[in-house]
Amino acid sequence: MQHVLIIHEVESYLAWKVVFDQAVFIRKQAGEISYQLLRYDNDANNIVHFSEWSSLDNARRFFESPELVEIRKKAGVKAPDFIYLHEIERGVL
Repeated sequence: MQHVLIIHEVESYLAWKVVFDQAVFIRKQAGEISYQLLRYDNDANNIVHFSEWSSLDNARRFFESPELVEIRKKAGVKAPDFIYLHEIERGVL
């Protein structure tokens, strides 16, 4: 499995979430399979987006595309960090 971890501060979570939800079809078309959203315990505008992708190449192409740069601006995203990950093990305790 390939995953992407994105950590970013947004101007307003509620405004960001509207744009995030509107992009569901382009995310799916680009290869995003599933996602999980988390926020910092003490700051609702610091978001962690953890997602599974069909390939890391697809994810990089999507996140680095000019279209997504514009979408991030519209959503009020401040300097996101992208971490591309290969799963090596999964377990349930």
